[in-house]
Amino acid sequence: MVLLQNIQEPSHPAPKGFALFALGFRPFYLLASIFAALSVPLWALQFAGLLPQPYLSGVVWHAHEMLFGFTLAVIVGFLLTAGRNWTNMPTPTGWALCALAALWVLARILVLTPYAQAAAVANIAFPLAAAAGLAVPFIKARNRRNYFFVALLVLLAAVAALIHLTALGVLAMPPWVGLQLTLDIVLFIIVVMGGRVIPMFTNNGVPGASAAKKPWVEKLALGAVLALLLADAMGLQGWPVAVVAVVAGIAHLCRWLLWEPWKTLRTPLVWVLHLAYVWVPIHLLLRMCSEFGWVAASLSVHALTVGAVGGLVIGMMTRTAKGHTGQPLHADRCDTAAYALVLLAAVLRVALPLLVPGQTLHAILVSAALWSAGFGLYALRYAPLLVRPRIDGRPG
Repeated sequence: MVLLQNIQEPSHPAPKGFALFALGFRPFYLLASIFAALSVPLWALQFAGLLPQPYLSGVVWHAHEMLFGFTLAVIVGFLLTAGRNWTNMPTPTGWALCALAALWVLARILVLTPYAQAAAVANIAFPLAAAAGLAVPFIKARNRRNYFFVALLVLLAAVAALIHLTALGVLAMPPWVGLQLTLDIVLFIIVVMGGRVIPMFTNNGVPGASAAKKPWVEKLALGAVLALLLADAMGLQGWPVAVVAVVAGIAHLCRWLLWEPWKTLRTPLVWVLHLAYVWVPIHLLLRMCSEFGWVAASLSVHALTVGAVGGLVIGMMTRTAKGHTGQPLHADRCDTAAYALVLLAAVLRVALPLLVPGQTLHAILVSAALWSAGFGLYALRYAPLLVRPRIDGRPG
């Protein structure tokens, strides 16, 4: 009963009107949370052999949809929202934002159909359209500091083309080449944004915190991730990749410790970001181990996707949704439960197969259920806030 009470809206009068397309975070956070809650259990059932395979078969569909469906939706929603703040200029809203969201939905549907060419076009077009929506205000405001986000979205479109051309048989290479490059690009995006917001949120939200940034640590941490992307693009394997991965892992562990995560334990809205970010060095160290054949590569992948991406997404979606709908910046029990469910899903998905390989199927099924529950809880809790205007009457 306590948890259900926390799902209810605050006692102030609910604002009237429909605002789902008033700002980028609104449709994409809602779509991403619903998609996360539904698609991962769908994949778990496919993995268990209980459902047929779609156009992108098996693990390729799962990886593609978690990256180009769930993760990219959140990235686009965040960038369209932050881009307005960075430039003081409008990013796509109204019908333009509605069309962009519809393109994302169309891409999700088409990969489940036999219409492979149409699926490819839609999945390539979405990041390009989002890049165009960001490029206009960035260029008008001469916001050169953030031009690289436009470039990264264009790069994601190019990698999407690579994946689909491989799946269609046009290119003769394993589909995991493109998926690995996508993982590296997503890793770079989250470490850039994590480095911008986590120290700031820590110092602003935790009394006595003094999260610090050292220039040499920042350069090494970001540079090592770019070096890893370059190594994967060159097709390197084995010890060269392992060396880059371990250097990156140590750099990101140092970066995380400089942010003083131990001081955030009483502030869920902040500790969720720290607990999510620590999965970055875990991912990189597991990547090193997988290059030597010591652990399965999937453990490294899921440390990044479930732990780092999932944890940072659930943390940032609650915080930015609260801030941009006029709610107090305080995590209630519903938010904390969602954090715990997603982060526990990561622990089970990575640790259980690592320690007890014979329990991998059970780990996948239970982790999928926890993930689904965490993002389903977010969708139920935040849908009313995302579709209604801000409570303070401000735009957005």
